[in-house]
Amino acid sequence: MPDTDPHGTDLAHRVHVDLPRITPEQMTTSQQTEPPPDPTGGRDVDTEFMIRHFG
Repeated sequence: MPDTDPHGTDLAHRVHVDLPRITPEQMTTSQQTEPPPDPTGGRDVDTEFMIRHFG
């Protein structure tokens, strides 16, 4: 029984052989970023809550 492609096309026609091959290292990108600002402004909100309500 011959191997036939169920879709009627062979691998060479389905694969883009004219595209350049790249390595996984070439697929990664990098960009300089800055961390977002602290939403609490550096305060310890849990301690402030305890002092405010139970202290």
